[in-house]
Amino acid sequence: MTTELKTVPKAISGPSTFLDDRLGGANFLKRNLRKIFPDHWSFLLGEIALYSFIILLLTGTFLTFWFKPSMEHVIYDGVYEPLKGVGMSAAYASTMEISFEVRGGLLMRQMHHWAALLFVAGMTVHMLRVFFTGAYRKPRELNWIIGVLLLTLALAEGLTGYSLPDDLLSGAGLRITEGVAISLPLVGTFVTFFLFGGEYPGEDVIARFYSLHILLIPGILLALISAHMVLMWVQKHTQMPGKGRTNQNVVGAPFYPAFMAKAGAYFLFTLGVIAGLATFAQINPIWLFGPYTPADISAGSQPDWYMGFLEGALRIMPPWEINLFGTTHAGTLPLSVIIPALVPMGIIMTGLALYPFLERWVTGDNREHHVADRPRNNPHRTSIGISAMTFYGVLWLLGANDEISANFHISLNWTTYAGRFLIFVAPALAYLITYRVCLGLQRQDAAVVSHGVESGVIKRLPHGEFIEVHTPPADDIEAHVRGKEPVAMLPVAEDTAGIPPRGMRGPLGKLRARMSKAYGGEKIPLDEGHEHEEEHAAIGSGEDRSITH
Repeated sequence: MTTELKTVPKAISGPSTFLDDRLGGANFLKRNLRKIFPDHWSFLLGEIALYSFIILLLTGTFLTFWFKPSMEHVIYDGVYEPLKGVGMSAAYASTMEISFEVRGGLLMRQMHHWAALLFVAGMTVHMLRVFFTGAYRKPRELNWIIGVLLLTLALAEGLTGYSLPDDLLSGAGLRITEGVAISLPLVGTFVTFFLFGGEYPGEDVIARFYSLHILLIPGILLALISAHMVLMWVQKHTQMPGKGRTNQNVVGAPFYPAFMAKAGAYFLFTLGVIAGLATFAQINPIWLFGPYTPADISAGSQPDWYMGFLEGALRIMPPWEINLFGTTHAGTLPLSVIIPALVPMGIIMTGLALYPFLERWVTGDNREHHVADRPRNNPHRTSIGISAMTFYGVLWLLGANDEISANFHISLNWTTYAGRFLIFVAPALAYLITYRVCLGLQRQDAAVVSHGVESGVIKRLPHGEFIEVHTPPADDIEAHVRGKEPVAMLPVAEDTAGIPPRGMRGPLGKLRARMSKAYGGEKIPLDEGHEHEEEHAAIGSGEDRSITH
């Protein structure tokens, strides 16, 4: 039995009328609540980061009620017996209190830590999705830059929060941070004294990191996330190629109620996963590490995963340094610290920020793009992305070279030498392999369009050969494949007088022309749909000897 809704429920009409009479928002709400969002699973990856950030704000607010951002020396007198009577900072003592004496405190601490890891992971996979599908292209370059800034700030937010408990593990990371800061040319000493309030470890670093962690960086993050969402809303969401999808329309479901219901459920799912991890997967047990003192060290210490690549760069870097004017008294540049601290981060973040503009310079493509690419259809871009991921992955893996050496019984020296070799060779191999895989997948798509898909029907030809009959692909599959566009390429052909086009002259112009020719163009064209002649012969020959499976 069904009933038809004749009138708007009072619970909806009452508040709506009230707001419209006072704010005049009816047209605004009608226009935006019916905004269409495309439906594809990869578009939800960015929401993981958004919901993790919301959980971070909520759990972080809870923790601020009990955390004491002070390095004042106190004697522990809490409920954890092994540390009773031990001297520590007020920050560490308050973190112990949150963990063992505040109702729900340990759960909130662990949810906060897991949400931080998931926040950075969500942003990373979302950025990879945007990169590999080319969703950063015009008119979304500004939103891409905002995303790069968000990822950079998230790393800084994680670093400041990681140091706040003042336990032995975070103190070891803080000591590395101090070493990196003081190695910076010219400004290193000033930066270090500013952070620590004097000689390391000083008395001020926890309070200063706390202000950065709960006020400055979150405020900037919140502003950038808001700008990111507003730009996405105004510019409309990209969509994957498919039937009826063009650069002039959006195919999907309205924001209300479809997308809103999906987003609400996904937020609860994210919350459940983080709460489950916090409940069943222990993270950062500071009571086992003990309070930080500069005289103590810890074995097997590792940073959070998103800082692992910097740790790996420090571990595999040779002990190089430059003594200015041939003497250490005039000044030393410790390249073994400066290069790992600045070069990997510089390569990754600068490369990400500049890539949309470099690609446009190479291809000359100034069109607006609202339909995303399939990664296979731009093999050079995909290969560059996988190569960068491999570069990051090798550094991340070598951040645990001591653990690898101990558990697999490999010489630590040989592990380090292998890392120095792989950091150059592995990205190059990843590029070549990915490029060939992309071309292979394009050939597979061409075969699907040209010859159809396997039907499972075996036909015997008059001369005795057995073949499998192919059938045309489904309309949505064929439209998805045929959404491929050739990668844009600059006009590099010379005119009748043998003069290259404007902008293609000179050494830089010739380099640009060669890069455009290599990067752009159609690598594997899609043939017009046709069948095998043998299949036509088999189907029309009158042979009825068929085997199905």
